[in-house]
Amino acid sequence: MSDVVKQVDSAWTELPTNIPRNGLRLWPAIVILAVLGLARVWALTGEPAPSKFFGGLIIAPVLVTLLLNLWWLFASRLRWGDRLLGTGAFLTVAAATMKIAGKDFPPMALIMYALPVAALAWVGSLVLSWTLAWPIRRLGLLLAFLAVGTYYSLLRVEGMDGSFNSKISWRWTPTSEAKLLSELKTVTKPSESSESASIADLTLSEGDWPGFRGPARNGQLDGVRIRSDWDKAPPRELWRHRVGPGWSSFAVIGNRLFTQEQRGEDEFVICYDADNGNEVWSHRDTTRFEEVVAGPGPRATPTFHDGRIYAMGANGRLNCLNAATGQLYWGADIAADSQAKLPLWGFSSSHFVLQDLVSVYAGGPDGKSVLAYHIESGKLAWASGEGLQSYCSTQSAMIGQVEQLLIATNAGLFSFDPGSGVILWENRWPVEQARVVQPAVLSDTDVLLGTGMAGGTRRLHVTRDGDKWNVEELWTTKSIKPYFNDLVVSGEYLYGFDGAVFMCVSLNDGKIKWRARGYGNGQVLLLTDDQQLLILTETGEVALVAAKPDSHQEIAKVKAIEGKTWNHPVIAHGKLFARNAEEMACFELPAQPVDARRTTGSD
Repeated sequence: MSDVVKQVDSAWTELPTNIPRNGLRLWPAIVILAVLGLARVWALTGEPAPSKFFGGLIIAPVLVTLLLNLWWLFASRLRWGDRLLGTGAFLTVAAATMKIAGKDFPPMALIMYALPVAALAWVGSLVLSWTLAWPIRRLGLLLAFLAVGTYYSLLRVEGMDGSFNSKISWRWTPTSEAKLLSELKTVTKPSESSESASIADLTLSEGDWPGFRGPARNGQLDGVRIRSDWDKAPPRELWRHRVGPGWSSFAVIGNRLFTQEQRGEDEFVICYDADNGNEVWSHRDTTRFEEVVAGPGPRATPTFHDGRIYAMGANGRLNCLNAATGQLYWGADIAADSQAKLPLWGFSSSHFVLQDLVSVYAGGPDGKSVLAYHIESGKLAWASGEGLQSYCSTQSAMIGQVEQLLIATNAGLFSFDPGSGVILWENRWPVEQARVVQPAVLSDTDVLLGTGMAGGTRRLHVTRDGDKWNVEELWTTKSIKPYFNDLVVSGEYLYGFDGAVFMCVSLNDGKIKWRARGYGNGQVLLLTDDQQLLILTETGEVALVAAKPDSHQEIAKVKAIEGKTWNHPVIAHGKLFARNAEEMACFELPAQPVDARRTTGSD
């Protein structure tokens, strides 16, 4: 062993030291690095798009790294020993970093962050050491590789926000999920018999919130008025506690609160007591979905219907549960039933019950985009539709006096007969990315179809003549391009997000009335009686904004929860429920006096 060490040491000291400073051809590397910088600026500025994200933040670092290695091997003018040593050291450190980082800093994150820094360290070390002897420069280069690899081996990426800004922490610090799992070890599980007996006849009543975006799936709340002078009467926090990661919202029935979350290797559907936040029951499936942008956990929101809870996990497990006890009635695998591939961000469609069938977007090929199951047996009733990419949910609409199901996919907007799955009408508008926001039904003839990134928003006019349907495009605008932030409609105006910009747009012509920042990539709920917009911002604040087209008017804003927040807010029985992937909280909203004037912001 000592002889080997001596030989390596001898080889190292005998490497040439008399290479002149201009012997290394460095300018190609500087040009290559500049190209990487321009690609990154292009990806992070202007309008976001999948092509910019993957092109500027994923493909560009890989290509630049390849070009740097080609330059080093074939155009650097160094001796072959140094060329092979440099490339070998880079590849060795890269492989070791990937191995050590593991799931804490997955390959896509290493490409986005570590590769550009490694490229900068590679070229930068050679530029900064230009006046030094070659052995020192060689050693500095190797130390630069090791420094970058060591640094990223010690980090953990905890997802990105809507503008692709990452949350990065030291890998030894516990995650919010780890803290929750630790706390749960000391918590006594609820007794099923005592809790279940009191809610055996759980039924839908006035003031409930049965599923995704409310009873009509339109993000509107009718018949409720709240005080808006929050400086005098702010929302009162009733309870708050940690929650497992996931992007589900809530269903609220009476004093029962339903959501989904990840806990370690298990996905849970959980019923909480809405009055105090205590767990009532939980259903567990041993499965975990995780990706670098949004992180782990289920995405869909549970749906309540006739005493049952329907909930779908991120890997495509659809469960039908007793809402009172959590007892499993049946389960289905929508990926297997549709032959769909696991979507990039996981299965996210929030299922919908209509005509004794529960429908869900699956994204399968060969006419298996949407599936419908019998609510009693869980057997597949029909499969229909086109579009391999969507994170939208099915929703009902009454158009031409015909009840129908709508779904938006990357192929366009499709309408189905709920009972048979037969396509009634369609508007084809193919895009490269998945659609996420729900179509907005404006009347018994008009529908809005929103498309994120470089898409836009389209208003359609749908009429019926016997069995024939006619779909007319009234206008298409790129003024607002809603991506994953659902919009709401009030009168002749829509209110929603174009990236991180919140705006009001006229429904008559698609023109912008006003724009405002300060809410990130949040979610919005319309309080129709008060004509106010309740916005749950991306940073966990709750803001009240007047639903007026003349100008942006923020009435009040308070901090609700900590952390990145993409989940939809819910108001039920005078309470505001907010959650994200880290915590959930309940607030009592100050009620507006019955005889209050109907003036926004007054009591």
